[in-house]
Amino acid sequence: MINTLIKNIQEKNAPIVVGLDPMMNYIPTHIKESAFKEYGETLKGAGEAIWTYNKGIIDATYDLIPAVKPQIAMYEQFGIEGLIAFHKTCEYAKEKGLVVIGDIKRGDIGSTSEAYAVGHIGKVQVGSQTYQGFPEDFVTVNPYLGTDGIKPFVDVCKKENKGIFVLVKTSNPSSGEFQDQMVDGRPLYELVAEKVVEWGSECMGDTYSNVGCVVGATYPEMGKVLRKLMPKTYILVPGYGAQGGQGKDLVHYFNEDGLGAIVNSSRGIIAAYKQDKYARFGEASYADASRQAVVDMLDDINGAIGRK
Repeated sequence: MINTLIKNIQEKNAPIVVGLDPMMNYIPTHIKESAFKEYGETLKGAGEAIWTYNKGIIDATYDLIPAVKPQIAMYEQFGIEGLIAFHKTCEYAKEKGLVVIGDIKRGDIGSTSEAYAVGHIGKVQVGSQTYQGFPEDFVTVNPYLGTDGIKPFVDVCKKENKGIFVLVKTSNPSSGEFQDQMVDGRPLYELVAEKVVEWGSECMGDTYSNVGCVVGATYPEMGKVLRKLMPKTYILVPGYGAQGGQGKDLVHYFNEDGLGAIVNSSRGIIAAYKQDKYARFGEASYADASRQAVVDMLDDINGAIGRK
């Protein structure tokens, strides 16, 4: 699957991913009013509004981007109806030729991780039939439980040609409380990075591994070190835009081949119309604002890393 992601990135010259992390206050009034008129102010109405909102953004940006990254918590808060919107969003993105990175951050004891892996990137057995629970290509995984929690995902990746991104150094302010702790003179995130390389060696694509990692844009110096520790590991980079990361911060996340990283922006794109910079588009043209935000992000990142 990493080969497919790289192919999409190269064809569109776009090392970015749009995070589809909808909140009800992001969704334009006309979309909510239409959904609530049909289904009432209910969880089903919320799910319909989310799906309609996401579809508009995908329709406006799919020709520019290689992938989307829906954050499942933003859907789970609306229960089953939210998960239906999540599934529809993933399915529609794949119909548009996009790679889907399910931001699920799972990771548990072996049997539970196996169920998560099967449900999100594998196939579940039902009698004599098998079914795909969610149409995702990659998922994010928490390594806190060690190899027990990761191996089931790697096994499914090998079987189904799918991929994972393992949390190594996250973009949030308190990430250092655990991730930066020193272990035998080295920060914990470096030890996790070395395990990612080990896990990834079992699941290689042509050049890069199907086992990638997550390193936040808000810690560029750490990203520089981690890039050297994981030369064949694709880095998913959150924290661009709304969290403060900029294109100039990301140069060292990429390898000399111009590959090796894919940068995420979520609310900076999907709620672009709320920013002063894109206010001219207005609510009715929220998706056009999102498209312009993608164009601007590409200009910033490609300019910083020397891509044309």
